Formats: sequence, structure tokens, C-alpha cells
Amino acid sequence: MRPDKQIICIKWGTAYPARYVNVLYAMCARNITGAFKLHCFTDDAAGIRPEIACHALPELGCQIPPDSPGKWRKQALWARELPGGVTGTVLFLDLDSAIVGNMDDYFTYGSSDDVITARNWARPLRRLGQTSVFRFKVGAHAYMLDNLRADPAGIAHKYQFEQHYVTHGIRNGIKFWPETWTKHFRLHCLPPLPLRYFLPPQLPRDCKIVTFPGGPNPEQIVKGHWWHDETTHTPWQHIRSAFREYGHAMHDGSRIGLMKDLKSYLRTPEWLVKHWQE
Repeated sequence: MRPDKQIICIKWGTAYPARYVNVLYAMCARNITGAFKLHCFTDDAAGIRPEIACHALPELGCQIPPDSPGKWRKQALWARELPGGVTGTVLFLDLDSAIVGNMDDYFTYGSSDDVITARNWARPLRRLGQTSVFRFKVGAHAYMLDNLRADPAGIAHKYQFEQHYVTHGIRNGIKFWPETWTKHFRLHCLPPLPLRYFLPPQLPRDCKIVTFPGGPNPEQIVKGHWWHDETTHTPWQHIRSAFREYGHAMHDGSRIGLMKDLKSYLRTPEWLVKHWQE
């Protein structure tokens, strides 16, 4: 019998290893009451724990222009049918999500016919969805994929990001999760400069899921690193390194964002170490 609580994720390419899928399952198991099922659509199921149902990637069926930003591959989830016979209402989670509280309410909030997304916190004055965490009924919005297949270049250039397409393309509009539930790591957890050199990122009150759009990702953060820098620096070492790199760039005529480098420092948050693990 199909459980009422169904989660799906999608893993393709080499950006995220199997460990991310396994950690996602473990976080779900700790934060969901009763039975649930995690489905992973992937081109490589090696290393994924057996409790997770792995299926072939759904076909996008069109070519997105290579200069288009965003993760358009996720739009294949709007198909009339999904591989593995996945049906009904499903909750999608990005692999780099951190589940930090009980998530039962994500399965019951609103109507099962609603498309519910996180809010795009980077543009709070605009009513934009963010598809790190969203819920929908399989097959109910197949027109989204049909329309994309009919004009992939036009739609990609018009909306730029796939989540903007979701915001404006869903008939009758999208709805949002309550504001406290789903938060953005860089915007809601990181202290501002210069406090982030002295204080670790804080977990927002009543938050259930933390998302990481644009990085850094959870595995790097729990190691105390930003981006793919595997060197752990003290605050002073990081500041000196940023100015040194800036000086080298100015000398050879290239451009570099000094402020971006200065911002890319964090201390390891113990709450993320606690939650983001198998």
C-alpha cells in the first residue's frame, strides 16, 4: 500500500554523491511520524541505501539552451506519469536540504491539489516561488512540461530560472509554506559581517527545513569550509587570504570580488552537525 507521506528527490550528474540521498533519508526518518517513502530519480543508484526506492530519471524531452541558468532538469517531474509508478501527492526536496524539525505538516498543509513552494527569499518583495521544497500532485500539471517541450528556448529565455517558470506557469497560481517553516541558509542563518567571523550561523526559531540555494552546501559547512576550499582558516587568516588574492588579481589585471571573499567565512554550526548526518 502506498504511504500517504511520499518524498521525491532527483540526483543526476556528479554534483552530489549518494551520501546526500542517504542523509536525506535519515533526516526524514528522524522527523516524520509514521510510515513514509523516499523515491530517488537518478542516473546512478550506486551507494544509495536499500530503503530508498530508486527509479530512472524522467525524460525532459527537450533541449534547454546551454546559456540558461537554473536547474531545468527538474521540470521533467511535471510529466503525466513518473518512473516507478510514483503517483499521488508528493513532496520534493533538494538533496542539499537540511531537515531540522518535524515535517509532518508539509504533507497536510493546504489542499492536496495545491502546488506549494518555499518563498524566494532573495527577492522578498516579489511573489516568487523557490523549488527547493515543493509539493504537487503527480500528473496534475502535465501542461507545464508540454509547454516547455513546445518552446524550450523561448520559455528558458523568458523566465531564466525554472522556479520563475513554476511561479508564473502553474494555473491558479502557487501557494507558499508558512514563513517560519522553510528558511534560506545564507539569508536567515548567517550573521552579518563582521559578526560571522565570531558567531556561528543560527537556526531560525520554528524552522523545519533549511535550504542552501547558491551554496555553500551542508557537507562543506559541517567541515567549516565555504565553497570547495578545503582549508580551515582562523578569521584573521581568512581576511589576509582575501586581501592577498585581491592584490594578485589587481596586479594581473583581472577582476575579483573582494567583498564576496570577505563574506565567504563561517563557523561550523553545531545544529547542522547534529541534523545533517545518517
